[in-house]
Parts: sequence; structure tokens; C-alpha cells
Amino acid sequence: MNKILNPTRRSLLAGAAGLLTPLPVMAQALSGQQPSGGGGGGGGQSAVIDVDHARAAPIPIAIPDLNGGDGSAGQMGQNIAGVISNDLANCGLFRLIDPSAFIQAKIPPNGTPNFANWKPTGAQALVTGGVSTVGGGQLRVEFRLWDVLPQRQIQGTAYTTTQANWRRIAHIIADVIYERLLGEKGYFDTRIVYISATGPRDRRTKRLAIMDQDSENNRILTDGSWLVLTPRFHPTKDEIAFMSYANNRPRVYLFDLQTGRQSVLGDFAGMTFAPRFSPDGSSVIMSVADGGGSDIVTVDLASRASRRLTNSGSIDVSPCYSPDGSQITFASDRGGDQQIYVMGAGGGGAQRISFGNGHYATPVWSPRGDLIAFTRYAGDTSNFAIGVMHPDGSGERILAEGWDVEGPTFCPNGRVLMFWHQERGGSSRLETVDITGFNDRPVRTPTDATDPAWSPLGA
Repeated sequence: MNKILNPTRRSLLAGAAGLLTPLPVMAQALSGQQPSGGGGGGGGQSAVIDVDHARAAPIPIAIPDLNGGDGSAGQMGQNIAGVISNDLANCGLFRLIDPSAFIQAKIPPNGTPNFANWKPTGAQALVTGGVSTVGGGQLRVEFRLWDVLPQRQIQGTAYTTTQANWRRIAHIIADVIYERLLGEKGYFDTRIVYISATGPRDRRTKRLAIMDQDSENNRILTDGSWLVLTPRFHPTKDEIAFMSYANNRPRVYLFDLQTGRQSVLGDFAGMTFAPRFSPDGSSVIMSVADGGGSDIVTVDLASRASRRLTNSGSIDVSPCYSPDGSQITFASDRGGDQQIYVMGAGGGGAQRISFGNGHYATPVWSPRGDLIAFTRYAGDTSNFAIGVMHPDGSGERILAEGWDVEGPTFCPNGRVLMFWHQERGGSSRLETVDITGFNDRPVRTPTDATDPAWSPLGA
């Protein structure tokens, strides 16, 4: 059975204009194979476990190069296996078996591994497959996922797309492996939008930038003429909401990733900032400056009608919907200092949920709905922290601390946070950390970077 994966959303950055063009991926299921040389399945522990167990004992997995012969297809098979390996290794839940331990490094794409050769390596999971070119310069990538000890095929899929789209195929395969072995969606076929910062510390040039989650395909989206901040992805379209100081009027803009077109959102007398899309993508919620304070408003994207949700006379900022759209979390100083509040999606009834030592900012709801991430500031730039709490304020945990760490964003499955970290010398970088606080990793960018936002899966 064939199916097309996200034909109208996910794109590669292409063309001299730097715009995004859709490149669909066709997926076809492959039938299961029986073990060779043994006449049936073997005994032993399955590689399929849950995330909590994988944190304590990462799944040992062997990923030989995908078969493709000695030409360009062979090099492509090696490249794809490398991206899959990096995705799985970087998440901290898999342990890659060293290729020097492989006894049977070449397995035909439609063949079955000799499991007796793989058990001594310690691998519990094995990836095999092949790469070939088909009509019209298309690329066909077959892969199979094997559970080594029970000697069974867990997954078999063939993907067809343009040759330029090979990295995305690798990320999709890594997501399938993650899901089949851990029981929940992965997050590798995603992108990050962020602010690229260059120039002297007192005259920084800030531009919108976008890249794959593994730091590849990095592109600059704006020319740096005006300061830009806080980009956020649309949940279903190739569109970003962000704040721009264009023409010295700080306002929220929409950026169409397909055309490069920018447009102002709303017509307000005061500054608009801190935008986020609603879960269904029909509106944007943001803050609007009003006198000495700011209120939270929504703007319907179809009619451009606005609705004010708070009018407290305080500074209400950084609104974010819950995944089901029924609630909103935001930061406010209405109680004297800045804390995190939760209210209904229609406004009113706001309840404070943060009660720790310090000021709280940039709340963002997990896609799973179980946590709210935040920045906590306890008095000076050496005392910043990234943390999470439950939506009722219970269970607060600090995941990362340091000199000016700010702005968390969740990956699509809610298992990893990305944030930005400014060093004492002024340089800034992106980092990721698991929601339990382990596997804190730097994220590679070609320039200093701030304000990351994670895309939905496949976006």
C-alpha cells in the first residue's frame, strides 16, 4: 500500500531566492521476512521497551550502511545510515553498536540477516536496507527494522522521493525506529526556527533563520535590516509568526515560508509582541502594549478580528495555549512580581501556579499537555534556570541552570526541550535537554543563536 507523507507542508530549502518548495515522499509497506538459517524465531528479550527504561539502559542498535553498490547509490546508503545513527544516538535513548563489531556488514535489501552473526555484537535491534535510483531521477530507499533476539521483523518500508530529499528520508526512518521501539512518535523529521545574531555585542544584527533539527539545511530568512524576535511555527502551514521592529514600529508579523512574503498582523496603537498560534492554527494569541502595561489578545487569521482576553492594568505577556486549546498560560506581574498564571481560553479566572524563589517567564505548554516549561530568574544573570511544572503548579523541577538560560520550546513529542544560553562574554547558543534533566547537549548553528521554536513533526 502506498501513501504520500506530508505532500504540501514539508519542504527543502531550494532555489536562489531561498524559498521553500514542497517535496513529497511516497511510502510503501514491505512484507515481513522469515529468519534465515534457523527455521523460526529465537528466544530472548525484545528490543521494544519504553522511554523510561531506555533512559536508564539505552537500546543497543546496529545500523550498517544501506546497500547501494559501489556508485553514488552506495555513497547515499552510507550517508542515510549516518543521519539515522546520529538522530538516534543524540536523543540519548539508543546505544550505537561500533561497526568494527559487525560480522555481516552487507545484507541484501530484501534479505534476512543471519541473527547468529548479530547476537554476539550485543545488538537488540538491527536496521538493514538498500538505496537505488528509479525513473525520473527518483530515489528509492528500502529499510527493515529487526528485533534481534526474537528474530523477527518489526517494520519494513520503502520510500520514494527526489534525490535531493535524502536527508528527510533518513529522519523519517529514524522516527519510525523511535516509534516502533519506544512506543511513541519521534521528533527527527522537524525543523527549528530561531534568531541568528551577528556583529559586535552592542550592535547585534538579528535575522530569522531556519534549519533541520540536526542543524543541517540552515538558511537565513530575513536580511537583518530590522530587529526580529520570538518566531513561532504555524501548526499546519508553512508559516511563522514573529515580532519585527520594521520601520521602527515593533509589531507581530506573519512570514510565509513558501513565498517569503511578510505581513503585519492586526492594527493596534501599541506595540504587539510574543505571538503564538492557536492549536488549530485559526488565530494568533499575543501581547499588546497598553499604557504602562500590556494585555493579551487574539487575532482571527481569517477575519483579522481581535479579542482582548485580559485587562488587568498589569504586564501580561508570553501567552501559550494548552494543546487542546481550552486553557492559556501566561506570565504577569499582577501580583507584584512576574509569575506564571493559567486561565480559560476565553479569558478570566486566572490562577497563579508558580510559587518558587524568583521571577517566572516564557511559559510554554508541552504538546502532551502534562507540563508547562518556563524560565526562572532569581535575581541576577548567573541565576537563570529552565524548568518544568505541572499545569496546576505542582512538581516543579529545574532542568538546566546557568548564566542567562531562557526561552524553552518543546519538541513535538514533549520529551525534549530546546532553549538558548548566553555566555558571560556575550555569545549565545542553543541547547537541548531531556524533560528529566539528562542529555544536555549543545545545538550547532553557524552564528550566535537565540529564541528557538520547534516545528510540528513533518513540518
